[in-house]
Amino acid sequence: MGGLLPVLLLILAGVLVGGAFSLHRQGAPRGVVLTTAALSMLAAVAGGLWLLPGEGS
Repeated sequence: MGGLLPVLLLILAGVLVGGAFSLHRQGAPRGVVLTTAALSMLAAVAGGLWLLPGEGS
């Protein structure tokens, strides 16, 4: 399970990026688009950091 979670987080980040782009193109309120984009960045950073080697690995 240790290698699956970062992959799922990076997939989630990709889905959220697509969602943010789609919301932007549909004219959604700026706050909704920015929130979706921020969640995407958070998921991408979490997935990336999870892959870094550390003491627990």
